[in-house]
Amino acid sequence: MASSGSFADILAKALRGRCPRCGKGALFSRLLDLAPACPQCGLDYTQFDPGDGPAVFGILIVGAIVAGGALWLEFTFSPPLWVQAVIWIPGIAALSLGFLRLAKALLVVLQYRNEAKEGRRVK
Repeated sequence: MASSGSFADILAKALRGRCPRCGKGALFSRLLDLAPACPQCGLDYTQFDPGDGPAVFGILIVGAIVAGGALWLEFTFSPPLWVQAVIWIPGIAALSLGFLRLAKALLVVLQYRNEAKEGRRVK
């Protein structure tokens, strides 16, 4: 059965990309790919499906940050277009990848904590 866990514990596991049950094993096998199972406690990660949630949150949040930053930069300093491109193209890539990984980990940890499954409980 999933433990209730404090908000700080949930956030710490998501930020570090660790197993939602033991907090020790890696949640990801590569940058954005969930591992098949926890190497420490054996929790099967295939039962979790964050779906499109991380991408949707990422589009909304990263898009707002970038749009706000680009507008502020434009109206404050009026830089040439190439300066905006040099700043925001790598910024968008970094923010998107970082946020997508965090959001995916957070949704998996929350699915475990709340025993959110389709038709069955987490073991």
